[in-house]
Amino acid sequence: MEYVAEIFWLRFPAPAVIACKKPGGGVDDLLHMTGEAAFWGAVAVTLFAGFVKGVAGFAMPLIMISSFSAFLPPEQALAGLILPTVITNISQSTRQGLGAAWDSVRTYRRFLVATLVMIVVSAQFVRVIPQGLFLMLLGLPITLYALAQVTGRNLALRLEHRNRAEWLLGAIGGLYGGVSGVWGPPLIVYLLSIGAEKTETVRVQGVVFLLGAVVLLAAHLQTGVMSGPNLWFSAALVLPAALGQTFGQRVQDRMDQARFRRWTQGLLVLTGLNLIWRALMAG
Repeated sequence: MEYVAEIFWLRFPAPAVIACKKPGGGVDDLLHMTGEAAFWGAVAVTLFAGFVKGVAGFAMPLIMISSFSAFLPPEQALAGLILPTVITNISQSTRQGLGAAWDSVRTYRRFLVATLVMIVVSAQFVRVIPQGLFLMLLGLPITLYALAQVTGRNLALRLEHRNRAEWLLGAIGGLYGGVSGVWGPPLIVYLLSIGAEKTETVRVQGVVFLLGAVVLLAAHLQTGVMSGPNLWFSAALVLPAALGQTFGQRVQDRMDQARFRRWTQGLLVLTGLNLIWRALMAG
């Protein structure tokens, strides 16, 4: 992972290379366009988001998009998280080897198919769908579910409905993912419900998030969101994301199953509240 990040840093150093004119970008200077304070603020946010992802396996795109939206244009905020999400999830999904990652693909194939299809569909409407209502409809039930988990209530899915739940929650995640860049919460709800253990939970998240991020990247290369300066901006954030993830994984390795579950439940509560706040801010 460190080697991959180093390659990206050498290829896209900031601000030295970012400050250079890129053909077809539509601007002379990405750093000038973003603003120096905004750029380094984005780097700091990404470093922290990568650390949280390293610990819990999720929440990096949510932290990035929520924070970026305070000081960056919406399309640049969305573009900024895409390449860091792709690279960090390569590390996360293959940490136990390619064989384990492939087993997760086969086991959770229904969730994956539903998520990927809906990301492609919803990404086409990124410029026209009002995000406020979508975020509220996602954030409110997630918050209520996570609070119930924290208070000890058993909301596990019935095993005979597991296949149906995979299709439904995968479709919901993909629907929101194409528009907002965040499709993790429904997956976390599902994994908590079936009682997946720590290593499997983190690996499955990496697999789903990686494939979803690749599809999101392809979709927004087509929509134009990932082009010109937005693409270079996203590439420049790969290194801080990878460094943060590395430190976070060291913390995760020292957690037992019970502590990891409590961390995940608490972070899911914060995730849901953050989605609600974003919905209110979106009007």
